[in-house]
Amino acid sequence: MKTKIVLAILLIISIMEINAQTLVKRNELSNVNIGKREISSVKIVEIEFQAGQKAPLHKHPCPIVGQIVSGTCLVQIEGENPQVLKSGDTFYEPAETPLIHFDNHSETAPMKFVAYYLTNGEKDLIEILETKEE
Repeated sequence: MKTKIVLAILLIISIMEINAQTLVKRNELSNVNIGKREISSVKIVEIEFQAGQKAPLHKHPCPIVGQIVSGTCLVQIEGENPQVLKSGDTFYEPAETPLIHFDNHSETAPMKFVAYYLTNGEKDLIEILETKEE
């Protein structure tokens, strides 16, 4: 009799756990293929740009994934079309690829984002590049 009660309790607990897991809502925000790369650490940085602030032409030694927390951002990776990201949107910056734009797209509101640097011992995580005179 005790065995049946224990089994019944275990069954109820299992059903409760399955029900709890089905209540978890997952929304995939991004799925990025960074290729083969050894990653020894992830540096997570929250960055805020003032209204109208623009990043200089630059690149990173490691891939970066991130998410816009608030505001809007004009992003253009060399060889790609520019795009405007809004709060909640995710981005990917490939390693060693110039970023033509990573700018606050608003002249009146700040922009905040979180960047995840997928590092492998790199110390300088940004390299400012010289702009070409046109």
